[in-house]
Amino acid sequence: MIEYENVVAVTNRHLCYNDYFEQIKKIAYSGVKTIIVREKELSESEYLELFEGVLKACEETKTGVECIPHFYEKAAEEFETVYLHLPMTLLRNNAHENIKLGTSVHSVVQAVEAKKLGASYITAGHVFATDCKKGLEPRGLDFLENVCRAVDIPVYAIGGINESNYRSALEKGADKVCMMSGMMRLGGTE
Repeated sequence: MIEYENVVAVTNRHLCYNDYFEQIKKIAYSGVKTIIVREKELSESEYLELFEGVLKACEETKTGVECIPHFYEKAAEEFETVYLHLPMTLLRNNAHENIKLGTSVHSVVQAVEAKKLGASYITAGHVFATDCKKGLEPRGLDFLENVCRAVDIPVYAIGGINESNYRSALEKGADKVCMMSGMMRLGGTE
């Protein structure tokens, strides 16, 4: 059984078997404390509308789950979120005083750079084989351990994380693990 307080949910509406906002509620009820709303293909206006819906769904659950917008700074500003997750290329060009930034890294060098740029946390991956990165060799647990040792900010393992392997990522030093498919299909049926 997964200990959901160690999981950061990452959204992908294309993986849902059921209604997206109902799935967000299931995630919130699971015990997850953080959701990164990562819907990449949306325009800014579409994303803002969807993010507002995610916030409302989470508020309805009264679980206190934190929602982190991805990519769009306007979402963080408009909805006054504590965090914003940016790709590394955007992190290099941003300096926010009132918001904590997170980013994704794929090497120890990037992890160190992200820390120097002021990242409050990083997602490091992909650790295990995943359909999201089909055909790309996973970086593995040694990579994850090296990233965790290189920085003194929270590191969240991402990529192919599931019930059978998440503990191994935590044992290598990850503060939490990110799950996408498992979260977007939690309690659902095909």
